[in-house]
Amino acid sequence: MKVDVQPPTDKPKIPLPTVSQINADRITLLANQYWSPQTKDNHLPYDASIVESIYQAEILGSNFSVRRIMMLEFSQYLENYLWLHYKTGQASYAHMMSIIVMINEKFRERVQAWQAFLKTPEHFPGFFEQVLRASVEESPTQNMREQTALLLFLNHCFGSMEVQLCRDQVKRLVSLSMWISLQEGRRNQEFKAVPKWRKYWRAIQKKDKAELLEKLNWERHYLQRLMIKFMRILESIPEVGDINVNAVRYCERFLELMIDLEALLPTRRFFNTVMDDCHLVVRCQMAPLTRRPEGQLFTQLLQMLKFYARFEISDETGDPMTDRDMTLHHYSRITSLQKAAFSKFPDLRMFALANVASVDTRESLQKHFGNLSDKALRAIATYLNLIPAEGREEEAPWHRLDKDFLKELLISRHERRISQLEELNSMPLYPTEDIIWDENVVPTEIYSGENCLALPKLNLQFLTLHDYLLRNFNLFRLESTYEIRQDIEDAVYRLAPWRAEDGSVYFGGWARMAHPIQSFAVVEVAKPNIGEKAPSRVRADVTVTLSVRNEIKYEWESLRKHDVCFLVTVRPNQGIGTKYDYKKSMVEQAGIVYVRGCEVEGMLDASGRVIEEGPEPRPELDGDSRTFRLLLDPNQYRLDLDQASKGKEDVYETFNIVMRRKPKENNFKAVLETIRELMNTECVVPEWLHDIVLGYGDPGQAHYTRMPNEIPTLDFNDTFLDMEHLRNSFPSYEIKVKTDDPRKLVRPFKLTFENVVRKQELGDNAMDEDEQSKVIIVEPHVQPKRGPYLYNEPKKNNILFTPTQVEAIRSGMQPGLTLVVGPPGTGKTDVAVQIISNLYHNFPWQRTLVVTHSNQALNQLFEKVAELDVDERHLLRLGHGEEALQTDKDFSRYGRVNYVLATRLAQLERVSRLAAALGASDAGATCELAHHFHVYHVRPRWAAFLRACERDQSKSVETIAKEFPFHEFFDDAPKPLFPGKSYEDDMEVAKSCYRYIDHIFEELEEFRAFELLRSGLDRSKYLLVKEAKIIAMTCTHAALKRSELVQMGFKYDNILMEESAQILEIETFIPLLLQNPQDGRSRLKRWIMIGDHHQLPPVVKNMAFQKYCNMEQSLFTRMVRLGVPYVELDAQGRARPSICNLYRWRYRALGDLAHVARRPEYRAANAGLRYDFQLINVDDFNGAGETEPSPYFYQNLAEAEYVVAVFMYMRLVGWPADKISILTTYNGQKHLIRDVINKRCADNPLIGRPHKVTTVDKYQGQQNDIALVSLVRTKAVGHVRDLRRLIVAASRARLGLYIFARASLFRNCFELQPTFNQLVERSLQLELVPGERWPAQRAAGAVVPEPLVMRARDMPHMARFVYDMYLDVVRAAAPHQSRGEYSAPGTESAAQSQEPTHFVPSHPGAAPDSDDEDAPAPAAAPAPTTPADFQPTDIVNEVDPDA
Repeated sequence: MKVDVQPPTDKPKIPLPTVSQINADRITLLANQYWSPQTKDNHLPYDASIVESIYQAEILGSNFSVRRIMMLEFSQYLENYLWLHYKTGQASYAHMMSIIVMINEKFRERVQAWQAFLKTPEHFPGFFEQVLRASVEESPTQNMREQTALLLFLNHCFGSMEVQLCRDQVKRLVSLSMWISLQEGRRNQEFKAVPKWRKYWRAIQKKDKAELLEKLNWERHYLQRLMIKFMRILESIPEVGDINVNAVRYCERFLELMIDLEALLPTRRFFNTVMDDCHLVVRCQMAPLTRRPEGQLFTQLLQMLKFYARFEISDETGDPMTDRDMTLHHYSRITSLQKAAFSKFPDLRMFALANVASVDTRESLQKHFGNLSDKALRAIATYLNLIPAEGREEEAPWHRLDKDFLKELLISRHERRISQLEELNSMPLYPTEDIIWDENVVPTEIYSGENCLALPKLNLQFLTLHDYLLRNFNLFRLESTYEIRQDIEDAVYRLAPWRAEDGSVYFGGWARMAHPIQSFAVVEVAKPNIGEKAPSRVRADVTVTLSVRNEIKYEWESLRKHDVCFLVTVRPNQGIGTKYDYKKSMVEQAGIVYVRGCEVEGMLDASGRVIEEGPEPRPELDGDSRTFRLLLDPNQYRLDLDQASKGKEDVYETFNIVMRRKPKENNFKAVLETIRELMNTECVVPEWLHDIVLGYGDPGQAHYTRMPNEIPTLDFNDTFLDMEHLRNSFPSYEIKVKTDDPRKLVRPFKLTFENVVRKQELGDNAMDEDEQSKVIIVEPHVQPKRGPYLYNEPKKNNILFTPTQVEAIRSGMQPGLTLVVGPPGTGKTDVAVQIISNLYHNFPWQRTLVVTHSNQALNQLFEKVAELDVDERHLLRLGHGEEALQTDKDFSRYGRVNYVLATRLAQLERVSRLAAALGASDAGATCELAHHFHVYHVRPRWAAFLRACERDQSKSVETIAKEFPFHEFFDDAPKPLFPGKSYEDDMEVAKSCYRYIDHIFEELEEFRAFELLRSGLDRSKYLLVKEAKIIAMTCTHAALKRSELVQMGFKYDNILMEESAQILEIETFIPLLLQNPQDGRSRLKRWIMIGDHHQLPPVVKNMAFQKYCNMEQSLFTRMVRLGVPYVELDAQGRARPSICNLYRWRYRALGDLAHVARRPEYRAANAGLRYDFQLINVDDFNGAGETEPSPYFYQNLAEAEYVVAVFMYMRLVGWPADKISILTTYNGQKHLIRDVINKRCADNPLIGRPHKVTTVDKYQGQQNDIALVSLVRTKAVGHVRDLRRLIVAASRARLGLYIFARASLFRNCFELQPTFNQLVERSLQLELVPGERWPAQRAAGAVVPEPLVMRARDMPHMARFVYDMYLDVVRAAAPHQSRGEYSAPGTESAAQSQEPTHFVPSHPGAAPDSDDEDAPAPAAAPAPTTPADFQPTDIVNEVDPDA
């Protein structure tokens, strides 16, 4: 939908209160007197007038100031005062409104909102009723801000259906009983269409108790009353003149509520009819607000509501309706109207006799209905049960009966709707300037969460798979549009376009990723395909002059086929030399007029032909001029030409900039095409998964215990180390063994679960397993030896799995859905690898797809799989990350092809040896010859040997040695080949030798296809489709290559996903559909998802999509919210128990593995430091705490200097640099700490750089012995308030965690208290033990005598101490060496808090790649210019800590 774009304005940021302001504030004083947890022993008794006065002064009086509300909410006003003293029937309006405002603030901040109510839920029903009554009350004095807050709260309740407390209240409002508010004729019409509902209706009426009837009927009419009130407010807004902005906000929030009700099946089923009966959409369409500029967002929301009101779903069954179903429904509506018109309305005779296709457009309906009288229109509308009959108007006085309304009502009900799919297929995939800078659709970075947006939301449930894909398609498209906007603005800013005197554009700067265009021409417009309107292909040539450095020229020349570029038109108004300000709107400064996307087909050679990609070297081109062939978007081209034919400008003659993007961030078009393709094909999700993905039905229905094909007997292979391990792994089961010989009780074990056998025998009559029947029959089985060589021994697992890990492995081996929640350090990857290995051995004919979020995680997993007993030829790794595999083997497609070819040659060479040993002609030339040799020479000799052994009645060992035909071939095996101790043992050796030979021919038989397939591409496809059993890829690769994989005929049976909680919803879903269905069914048998929803979610760079649309919710997290059963691993082996206590409370029952108390590194203290974890309070330095040079670019110089000083101290004590990581919660602080390190110690051989300096978000999934964490903020908690970020920060350290922060701020935060209460028990001054060296000789729990402890008072004290210590070390090492110069923190030559010179993302996990930790180290900082006589004692903290 196209809208008029308003240029973005600089939105004001919400000013955050400082700690000093908080302390001196009235709210804080009241909190200390009445509810603050810090002063709970001295609280005054509850006083209702305090609530009243705070509401009047701080909330209503400040006009709902976010800053005041934030302070109230942060002070724990809701938990410790408002809800604690709420009494149904006694609480005042102000009390209720205060609770509403606090809850809304919690949702805005995205922290847990319902905790307080869940602790004491008894007054919630009364509170909810008070809210409902307040929201529909009609009063001339009502405040629109209050009414909007009430609506917002209602929406939060409907959006929290997984919380029983909310569900119980809201479901009554949207049940069948709400149809009491329908007109009687309409109700009967609906009952006629679905007779079973009439039966339910009567049952409800019988059940109603007389004394409750009035209250029940009030509830049932509630939503209708709310809609009537909304329509009155909406229609009171005039078309011209002054406007009440708060009334517009109310209307926008109301539509948001309606959209959310319509977009969920449980709320929509009966509500949709009531909304239709109120004609809400038509009334909104005709409202004056839609014709005002202030109504732009309202109009966009209305389009969304209209879309959902007519969504392709059956409200009765909840089944999706195809285009054909929708067409039939539309036809039946028109034909029933035609029949009525023919018999009752002679004026419409022409309409009645026409065919449907000629009368169902808006124009023809306008023609037929436009000339009818008021009376005729009323009669038709009454006949269709749209309005009350004449004489019954007083039953529904709010109905509009004027001619314009009735005409619009009839037309909009009967006009033909555009098919959603047609609309989607004709939509351009590249964003244009209309969308890129539309604030309502792609909001700027600074999204406060106060207003609603015209965007889809991802909540718990979706209407249909089409709805699911469509919402994800739109959000993914907009999120990539946001990133494209940043890239365009950055490129234009760097190019600095100015207006020359002759009106042309002069470029005053240069950009690596963008270049001015020399010439642009459309060279081909192909005819449309049959049935389509847009051209089938549009090609254009763009020429640029690359007079730049060679490496940048090479980057441009390396643009590959399918890379996406953008063509931009700028018309700057600013004259030459004007300075650009990157903080201000780039659209206005540079005059960005048009943006169009395109795809590169290739670069042209000197003769104008596209240079093909291939192994041949590219031709050398002369000069700097390069021409690229581009493919334009045909849909967009058609739209633009339509505009040009109406007299508008031809966009394609105006482009003057071409911009490319980094390949890693530029795959959005391929992903969008994949989603669109999925929507055009029939998505076949396995039946057992379908409802769970949409969020309906029983969340436990796909658990293995509920699956009809549960497997009773499983070979656990090498999962258990021994029999004792097996017994300990099933504590609640009785273990029965099939053999009494203890020598035979060795792995591998086959387990039969008796209760599963009985369940399958009894079928539907099976009861839930009772305790007595929980028996496991264990059967050890000897794996046949694979040959006489030592390397033939299979590799075995040596991890002692815990009972919970074993349950996760068992669940993963069974069919169905397995969710494994893995807290930090609980061995998620080991569990995943064992599941993969067990599936490989139990089901050798099945294929497993392994998917992760990052290449790093995939490589870790793959390295471990490659170490297990999995045949190397069955492993395959797709994508570009395989270069980073820490192994000398190449698991990529072409690496595997080379491996197969090399293995083939090695095996053929063995066949030649065998042939020579047997005196046969050479058979090692090809696989086919080898096959004949096997059949005609090897098998007969083995059969003769077996017959000879059978004939020997005495079973003597000499017979085996004498008759064995392959002695010469096994000449290089360990001697003697046959020990001669027993006949059975020697016979087993002979059989293992034959297995070894048989395996050679088996492999060669598989490799035979490689002799027929000659090209590397064909061979690699064969490997992927036929040979590989374990295929690994990232979720991004799956999304990019889906169509290619499906075309190849790729098949798989199991999916295992690691890091599931870090993968976007849509990127988790696409891997389910990388194969074509078989007979209309999916062949997928298992889906194993491993992740941790208590750690950080997927990175969504735009705050609005992250918060408002809930785009950061992964499918894994949604399933946990829905109540899908999961296994939570419960023993961690990463951190010291004391460090684990900081986050242990967040998990169900997280224990410790034995080694974290036993190993020497855990038993020893951290050298040089008194404690293993400590919160170090950092005060202001030089009058400053946090600084914010640009939005969200937070820095804190005091913390940066302190962290680096502690790192330098640890290095001087002897800690290796690679054992220390420095983490922070903001990108700005990361840059500052790197800067401090460069200035202080990077080039100093005694100190150097730490292992990593990065953000907490980027470090998820990694660990180190020591983590130094800077929390940066001093005015407000910021996004550490997201508990998931705190959990990740606290769980990165194995031996020592040192957090640098403003203690007074973070300890008061309600959500963080379980962690910070433990942190503040210890001294808030850093306590050192300077005399120690690493590794420490002191035990972890040993008491340190006070004289040996040094307390760092503050950062300058620590910096001075480290400098003195450094001098001592230098003197001791080399007395003649100069001591070097030193700059005090805060002086000119030390690192300074600086403003960034370019755009920096607000999301700490969204830093661009060039900014990564793995980037090359920056050049050494110049020598400081501090005076040589500077002494560190000059360092003074200019702020008196006691002031």
